[in-house]
Amino acid sequence: MNIVIFGPPGAGKGTQSNLIVKKYKLYQLSTGELLRKEIQNNTELGKKISSIINLGNLVSDEIVRNLIENYISKNIYKNKLIFDGYPRNLTQAKNLDVILKKNNQKIDIALKLSVGLKTIKKRILERKNLEKRADDNEQIAIKRYETYEKNIKPVIDFYKDSNLLTVINGEKPINEINDEISGLIKGIKGWL
Repeated sequence: MNIVIFGPPGAGKGTQSNLIVKKYKLYQLSTGELLRKEIQNNTELGKKISSIINLGNLVSDEIVRNLIENYISKNIYKNKLIFDGYPRNLTQAKNLDVILKKNNQKIDIALKLSVGLKTIKKRILERKNLEKRADDNEQIAIKRYETYEKNIKPVIDFYKDSNLLTVINGEKPINEINDEISGLIKGIKGWL
């Protein structure tokens, strides 16, 4: 089973992905984590990524696609992935579809966590205090939220047209959201 979970930065994608990974023995593919790993390793690519993110901009589709294709091509992850925060635009959604088909895989369900800006700002500031992430401040959060909202509609339509999209109220308590997601996963034909 491969799952896409998306929503604006701070929507709870990582939290829900972690719960799903443990419950269903899947692997979490977080583009944010892949990008942060490049930054931590202080590679040339990592330096470029850092400057893009610190300005509140999104990393190019080409950079992300290459990182993801490298990850998906490993046999250990075959049909055991949850895509956390990817795709963020229509090009990425189509790229992911191509990469998966190339590796004899597909998306089984796409989950969108719907969360308003007021909640996002509150969560980002809480997360900053806990995780000390450089990209967690209110101005960057607002810019990232606006960029996300501008780019996401075609992705929503892409998964809606493929009959894979389910929108979830991401403002609910964590356990309620997870219960709803678990019910959806169990409802997918062939999943025991």
